[in-house]
Amino acid sequence: MSFEIIGKLIAKYDTVNRTESFRTREFVVEKSEEINNRTIVNYVKFQCVQDKTSMVDSVNIGDNVKVLFNIKGSKWEKDGKTNYITNLDAWKIEQLLKVAQVSQIDNEYMEPLDTFSSTASDGDDLPF
Repeated sequence: MSFEIIGKLIAKYDTVNRTESFRTREFVVEKSEEINNRTIVNYVKFQCVQDKTSMVDSVNIGDNVKVLFNIKGSKWEKDGKTNYITNLDAWKIEQLLKVAQVSQIDNEYMEPLDTFSSTASDGDDLPF
């Protein structure tokens, strides 16, 4: 099952080689939401594994991002004690454009209205 979250990237860490053939990398996303006129801030730590560890290189601290991830849980027993571990395994991260960036892109591709001409000859600009 896949999940997604949108927030601001606030930390990314170096890749760690856990074994000779297994590596992980962690990063943190800040998620803010308004609940009952209060701003609630959560900090969500993700991990990416193996070939996905380099995907964090494409985004910068402070970027708004969308993270797609899976929830993985495991059971770990040692010395007669049982622990349960939950990981948020990120498999894709996308940089989201800020509103000002989107507005700037829109303006670059918009033509002024006076460059369009009407094809109607009787003053009615409806095509039917």
